Parts: sequence; C-alpha cells; structure tokens
Amino acid sequence: MPDPSTADPIESADSTRDRIIAAATAEFARHGIAGARIDRIARSARTSKERVYAYFRGKDELYRFVARRQLDAVAEATQLDPADLPGYAGRVHDYFVANPDNRRLMQWGALEGPAGDDAVAETARRKTAILRRAQEDGLLDPSWDPLDILVFVNQLATAWSDGPRSLSLDGRAREEFFADRRAAIVAAVERLFPAGGGERIGCGANRPAL
Repeated sequence: MPDPSTADPIESADSTRDRIIAAATAEFARHGIAGARIDRIARSARTSKERVYAYFRGKDELYRFVARRQLDAVAEATQLDPADLPGYAGRVHDYFVANPDNRRLMQWGALEGPAGDDAVAETARRKTAILRRAQEDGLLDPSWDPLDILVFVNQLATAWSDGPRSLSLDGRAREEFFADRRAAIVAAVERLFPAGGGERIGCGANRPAL
C-alpha cells in the first residue's frame, strides 16, 4: 500500500474541484500568478478549462482561494502563541522548510497578488489583535507596535526557509544546517521577545539595545 504522505496530491484528490485546487496550488507555486496558465491547470487536473471556469471565474479568484487555504494551513500548523514567540518562530521556520511550495506561493502573492488581498489583511489583523492583547496582559513589551512584532518575528522565522542557495547540501548535512539556523532564529526572537515576557513587562523595560 503506498505511503499517503508521499502521494501526489493531484492524483489522490477525490473530486474534479479538489484536483483543480491541487493543480492550481502547484502551478502558482511554480510559475507565479502572471505566469500561471489555466490550460496547464486543467490538464494537470485531468479536466477541461471550461470545468475550471465553472468553479472559479478567473485566475485571480482561483489564486485568492488557493492562497487563503494556504494561509489557513500555515496558521493551523504554526499556532501563534504570544507567550512563546521564540517557539512560534521555530514552528514557522520548520513549516516552510518542509513546505517550500507554500513559501513560493506566498512570495508570488506578495509580488503579483491582487491589490487589497483580503485574506492577507485579515490574517495580519487577527494576529496583531492577539499580540495587542498579550501586551495588555503584560506578556509583551507594550512599547512595540504589534504589527512590527509580527513582521519582525515572521521575517526572522522565514529568513532561511528558501534554503542555503549558495551551498549544496543534502542528507545529514542539510538537516544539521537547518537545525543550526532554527536555533539561531529562536535565540534571536528570544532576545527581542522573551518567552512568557520574562519578568512582568513595563513600558520598554525589556527592549534590547540596538
């Protein structure tokens, strides 16, 4: 019996719509939004262009749907915990190292995505609200703008998710490389935003000197 973890997501999809979504996810990750082609998506999904358009009115709508699903998958896998931002950063790093197609899809969206992407804005609002409540509860330094906290942590967490482009690593060497990078990311976020807030935080008390 084949290992389900290694199965082709397009081949294992149960319905035409599921195959379209799986094919579109791979297509957008590989070619971006501008470079993606509905005919290739239809061919990969073993259906027709007309069937794709029956489910999604156009390429932008299809991308928005796929991107929202991917954002939800990231949120579910990484679980933002404002009392442990170093741990959260480690989970984000792990997720994108394990799921490079998801990372590429998000990067294409940042470069070419439809203006005013509601899914991205909604995710940012939800997470900054969580961080703001943690500041009010004394778990995070209130002198930071919560949006800055979110951006800084995510940028550190994804700093190595594209891999060591200048190095050729595989097997154990690759695992050790990413383990070291993960440790550095967690340590950096710990210095900025200590897990549990360290001591009960007052305004600017724990902000490191820059």
